[in-house]
Amino acid sequence: MNRRILLPLFLCAALAACGRAPGGDAAKGSAPKDAKGAPAAAAAATPIQVSPEDLHTVRSSALASGPTITGSVQPERRADLRAEISSIVMQVARENGDFVKRGDLLVRLDDSAIRESLASAEAGIRAATQAFDQAARQLERTTTLRNSGMVSAAALDDAETRRNNAQSDLEGARTRAAQARQQLTRTEVRAPFDGLVTDRKVSAGDTAQIGKELVKVIDPASMRLEGLVSADHVGLIKAGQVVRFRVNGYGDQEFEGRVRRVNPSANPTTRQVEVLVDFADRRQPKLAGLYAEGRIETDSADALTVPASALVRDTPSADKAEVWHVADGALKRTPVQLGERDTRSGDFAIKSGLKSGDKVLRYPSAALKDGQKVETAAAAKPAPVASTGAPAVK
Repeated sequence: MNRRILLPLFLCAALAACGRAPGGDAAKGSAPKDAKGAPAAAAAATPIQVSPEDLHTVRSSALASGPTITGSVQPERRADLRAEISSIVMQVARENGDFVKRGDLLVRLDDSAIRESLASAEAGIRAATQAFDQAARQLERTTTLRNSGMVSAAALDDAETRRNNAQSDLEGARTRAAQARQQLTRTEVRAPFDGLVTDRKVSAGDTAQIGKELVKVIDPASMRLEGLVSADHVGLIKAGQVVRFRVNGYGDQEFEGRVRRVNPSANPTTRQVEVLVDFADRRQPKLAGLYAEGRIETDSADALTVPASALVRDTPSADKAEVWHVADGALKRTPVQLGERDTRSGDFAIKSGLKSGDKVLRYPSAALKDGQKVETAAAAKPAPVASTGAPAVK
């Protein structure tokens, strides 16, 4: 037979033999298997093990709500120190970030001209004092002579006038000296309280005119939130209400404060009202000017809540999500409608989809399947202590 005919016949016979089972029957379609070689149906039927810590029990809790507040953390005690005289900056004793005590020298200005004025005023005091003493003695003598009838009344009036003029000159000299001493103290700019230097505006050699900004000092222990609230909600805000907020730069750390004062007037441009919030404890930022955002708790209501980690969001809707509900030993993907978020715990209120007492997975994964069996692992028991057979010590 021709080889061109035998080769196709041989291939057909081999393919027919491969399609039969070892017993001679044709092989049936095999069931799909998972990555480990086990049937996929068996893998789906295998229950997953969860611990009690993996489950969250839905319960009713107090949910705080209120208007949003935004603003910045600012110190209550802050001093913007400016030049009170026109002079040259001779020394800057502190840099930004330096801690200072009350009375510490910050900036020194040139005082040479003022010292000369003070020396001149003090010399004027000495001269005026001598003139006053002489005029006073002359008045004494003239008064004695007048009582004896040896001088006229006009001479007594002239002596008294000279004494009064000398006294006026002495007071004027003392005033000029006091002003020079006051000007001299203004050449040294000192810290008004304990705090930190935050903004140094001058350097040695600069000319400081009256009113020029020299340095800023703040008290880091007096931080507060200077926030803004929409005027639509100002009627709900009262002094003493709790405020919970986060500060930029401190991650998820939450700060608590209380409303101190609500500004009686709104901003004419933004229509927002300023609200001052004091920190409720000593745990507060040490940097001024940081952005902060939070919520004023003006109302509290009971609602069912679930943690944010338990929500599965496959839809762009902000008020819709799904949870993995554990019921009757199986998983059920359950849609829920969300409400407000609790600013204290971060949990979401549930309007519908769950009831009190339901259990949901805290940290669901993408590999879960609807209807998958669930087994709760028993809590680990402490191992018994092995007996050594020795008698107990009494």
